Amino acid sequence: MDLNADLGEGFGHWTLGDDRALLSLVTSANIACGYHAGDADTMRETCTLAAESGTAVGAHVGYNDLAGFGRRFVDVAPDTLTNEVLAQLGTLSTFARVAGTRISYVKPHGALYNTLVRHEAQADALVDAVRMFDPTLAVLGPPGAVWLKRASVAGLRVWHEAFADRAYTSSGTLVPRTEPGAVLRDPAEIAARCVQLATEGWIRSTTGRPVRIQADSICVHGDTPNAVSIARAVRTALETAGVTVARVESPLRHTRQPA
Repeated sequence: MDLNADLGEGFGHWTLGDDRALLSLVTSANIACGYHAGDADTMRETCTLAAESGTAVGAHVGYNDLAGFGRRFVDVAPDTLTNEVLAQLGTLSTFARVAGTRISYVKPHGALYNTLVRHEAQADALVDAVRMFDPTLAVLGPPGAVWLKRASVAGLRVWHEAFADRAYTSSGTLVPRTEPGAVLRDPAEIAARCVQLATEGWIRSTTGRPVRIQADSICVHGDTPNAVSIARAVRTALETAGVTVARVESPLRHTRQPA
């Protein structure tokens, strides 16, 4: 099982999360590309740390919404969204190359991530951007998302993920952050859920109903206050349960999902 985290989400004098500590625990890093968070200094430093730790680098692309941290829907024209994603990929790719590594995959952030579950026009726009920039890149997102289906049809590699520290509804969707209990805090509880997901393929929803989730990767949010404790508990629990924690692109972990 791959373990990923959202990193590099500082900007200017504002810092968020302990990227160095998380990079010692996760196997893939979703690095902000300057639109929802991240600046030149932060991107270069995070890419350098990821290269040093052998962590896969993913482009965490988002809406052009620094003020809202990319968590607000933006009704952007598809062509503009394609160009904005291309700009983000180009910027992060440069810093990754300078650090001696490369972008391996693309994961949308925040509101864009949620919008692409159903929004066909924006889904096509993102797929177009990835395909034009580098069709060998993989894409990471939730099972059943429209954009992942379009990506698979376009010939892109598709990886599915689940969230360690987020609650799920009985329909298998994330509980909105505006609702109580949407973000989980207890490392032991989260770790147990992740082991269940990795070994049995399901987790318990807020109603108590089991929900099946296909996942190649589990995400720990870097901006959760105790993210390091959560990531450490999850990794320890997975390895104790006999689950190999490794990058998705590893030959032992590589999966190509059907259309």
